Amino acid sequence: MAKNTVLEKNKCYPMTVRAVNNLGNGVGEIDGMVVFVRGGVTGDALTVRIIKTNRSFCVGRIEAIIKPSPHRAADACPAPLSCGGCAYRALDYAHELELKRTDIVHAFRRAGLPDVVVEPVRSTGQTAGYRNKAQYPFAPSPEGVEVGFYAARSHRLVPAGGCILQPPIFGEIALAVRDFAREKGIPAYDETTGQGLLRHLYLREGRVTGEILVCVVVNGDTLPCAHELVERLTGRFSGIVGVLLNHNTADTNLILGERYTTLWGRDYLEDILCGLRFSIRPAAFYQVNHDGAELLYGIAREKAALRGDETLLDLYCGIGTIGLSMADGVRELVGIEIVDDAVKCAIENAKRNGVPNARFFCGDASTTEGLLAPVFAERPDFHPDVVILDPPRKGSTPELLGYLARLGVERIVYVSCDPSTLARDAAYLAAQGYAVGDVTPVDMFPRTGHVETVVLLSKGEVDSKKIRVEFSLEDMDMSEFQDGATYPQIKEYVLEHTGLKVSNLYISQVKRKCGIEVGKNYNLPKSEDSRQPQCPPEKEKAIREAFKYFGMI
Repeated sequence: MAKNTVLEKNKCYPMTVRAVNNLGNGVGEIDGMVVFVRGGVTGDALTVRIIKTNRSFCVGRIEAIIKPSPHRAADACPAPLSCGGCAYRALDYAHELELKRTDIVHAFRRAGLPDVVVEPVRSTGQTAGYRNKAQYPFAPSPEGVEVGFYAARSHRLVPAGGCILQPPIFGEIALAVRDFAREKGIPAYDETTGQGLLRHLYLREGRVTGEILVCVVVNGDTLPCAHELVERLTGRFSGIVGVLLNHNTADTNLILGERYTTLWGRDYLEDILCGLRFSIRPAAFYQVNHDGAELLYGIAREKAALRGDETLLDLYCGIGTIGLSMADGVRELVGIEIVDDAVKCAIENAKRNGVPNARFFCGDASTTEGLLAPVFAERPDFHPDVVILDPPRKGSTPELLGYLARLGVERIVYVSCDPSTLARDAAYLAAQGYAVGDVTPVDMFPRTGHVETVVLLSKGEVDSKKIRVEFSLEDMDMSEFQDGATYPQIKEYVLEHTGLKVSNLYISQVKRKCGIEVGKNYNLPKSEDSRQPQCPPEKEKAIREAFKYFGMI
């Protein structure tokens, strides 16, 4: 048949899966039409029922596995497949690591750095029970309240108590809170009406200490029978060291509000990482995979090649974990973090571990020269020799990267949870004269589509190799540095999920409608008389869904 033949909805077709994307969808072709199938594995021969049709692609559901792929593995997760949490739950782990490395290679090629060496993915080998943090949403149900996880790319609750990625005790606590709410008639929050009380259950665990912090997120000021809930939880689960209420009354997708009330115990837990004891409050960043973090930080320290006489600047430092793990190898450690509670934790952690050469400041590490204003106020001659850069998924900013280049920082160790933004930022620094070292991936998030990466960027050569940069700064699309996902990521998401092609112009128009900052004059008409095509409603809806997926709105 001709390419892009229209497939019939609800009809079954044979298909061979040729690839798996990082959303966990097997990708194949039927009569020239691209088809995505949840749970498909590279090499599977399947019978697929078409459940969604589009001009550019279709979505199918596995009806039968005719011949399983050699990469297919038994699914051991108790949660339903629809929870969407484990993109690679049907793959053997070796193939998962291959896919993650390939994603990184492609990201650097797209960024104009095809010669960068991407090493095999490093891993602790632990693929289950590694998460020390969980968020369980509540929702109304015929029984009064239900707990579980949101289905992929939606706010439809999938009832579930257990998750293979989390310690079993998390599921037990979640079900205990659910049962208590049902018993006491405490209503769940309803997103459509804004009514109801229970929004989320937020849990954190100290992997080494065994301490657990329980935080119940409520749409209000109080929780009925709160002290009775405390007695029930602490009587059953001996590891709990604190029970908190978080107050979130806003109409928002954010899980946590800004205000907390301590119902019992401490408002923080402690854990031991890299031989140091850390205090961790609810909103503070702490790697969700303890053993993976120790592996990651060890690799970062190797790449930093500390001599003992340097000043180390730790940007986006969180509670100070990565910087404090290296403090014994430098003359001075300075950390910058925008979350005030995290800075307080970092200062406490330095004192607790007897680290006298560490200082931490509250500030936005994404801004330009102003980010070091508190430091320069104390030390006008401050100059970092080594920088640890560990930004959120959206990556860093051209202002910060350009500033570090102008400072002439000798070595930048970049730790990233998103290969695309890492490659983008590495390309920017390469154009500023930095050599890009070998990229070391670390699988901090087994069974999911995410992977952590570490790379050294240094002035001069790295291991006597120079990386060829295939573009100039003038050619760079600076819109890549906008908040949230990059424009290509948004386009890719929209195309994959709706079959619609959207332009940078349409994305920027919807950004402005949503109150998201857009680069100055970016995609604005050159004169007031110029007329621009306006984003059609169906494309605006698709772009807004992408914004929600990437946490931009």
